[in-house]
Amino acid sequence: MKRLLYAAIAVLIVAGLLALGANHFEKEQSAATGKAGSSTKVLNIYNWGAYIDPNLIAKFEKQTGYKVNYDTFDSNEAMLTKIQQGGTSYDITVPSEYTVQKMKQLGLLHKLDLNKIPTLKYYDKNFLNLAFDPHNQYSVPYFWGTLGITYNDKYVKPEQIQTWNDLWKPEFRDSIMLTDDARDVFGFALISLNKSVNTTNNGDLMAAKGKLDALAPNIKAIAADEIKMYMAQDQAPLAVGYSGDASEMIAENSHLHYVIPKDGTNLWFDNLVIPKNAKHLKAAYAFINFINEPKNAAQNAEYIGYSTPNAAAKKLLPKAITAQTNFYPTDEMMKKFQVYTNLSQAKTEEYNDLYLEFKMVHR
Repeated sequence: MKRLLYAAIAVLIVAGLLALGANHFEKEQSAATGKAGSSTKVLNIYNWGAYIDPNLIAKFEKQTGYKVNYDTFDSNEAMLTKIQQGGTSYDITVPSEYTVQKMKQLGLLHKLDLNKIPTLKYYDKNFLNLAFDPHNQYSVPYFWGTLGITYNDKYVKPEQIQTWNDLWKPEFRDSIMLTDDARDVFGFALISLNKSVNTTNNGDLMAAKGKLDALAPNIKAIAADEIKMYMAQDQAPLAVGYSGDASEMIAENSHLHYVIPKDGTNLWFDNLVIPKNAKHLKAAYAFINFINEPKNAAQNAEYIGYSTPNAAAKKLLPKAITAQTNFYPTDEMMKKFQVYTNLSQAKTEEYNDLYLEFKMVHR
């Protein structure tokens, strides 16, 4: 996830929708401990901002009788820290693939009983039993997508931006909005050098850092969710970001187009997991099955703009969406995609330190 439009505004919208008739989260937590006067039929979700259709939460509550408490985070690291602290008990959270690995290693996840998730039958088998969680012992996919380049055809021609190396062209001086994420920024730099996005080789990382420093004159800004607003308002010619964000921007500005570079990219997965200290397991399983019912999954995918791993839901989406290979890539294209793996703490710090040095060069 790793990434989403006007997160602060969206959080307020979702919170407002869910607050009708609801008690404060801490009161619901008291309900879990059996205090009088509160319902125990609750579900506590911790998700990326604006990463679900609010109407589906209302539908789940009406259909099941559970009251949903919905909190949001803006990075895997922020989510992981809060789960580790353990002060708040969540029943569902949504880590990206490499964070699933890390949470498994730290003993923070409930091992799933797949017999309680019959909706797994709707999934595309290509998105199950992946390397970061063999046999889906701890996670099931929620959405997937790619890192790519969004360009504005008022300023950029399609033939100008076909590979990651095209970003370094001198004609793109002061033109690129760059997503603020160490793995993603080093990821595309490493791909441009024909290196693995998971390299632990110091020489590879230093080469990528040097190449990123050379990109600094072309960078207009390093930002997060604001990128979507700037691009939608024609304030930048190019942006490096996520496929779902691009979908949202394109819906607002027909001059925008999303490109997956021909030299490959990062393929990422956000996943539904149940934290080890979850107090409402029945509710958690009920939600996982609800959100994976094909009609619900299709509604959610159309609302969010990211790609669904749910094959039955994909069939319900408009052909105009699923026929776009920049959002639903072909198998041939995906042969060049790379999935992030969890790095050691020391190597993660090395990536982050080099990234901070790069940002200082840009500034």
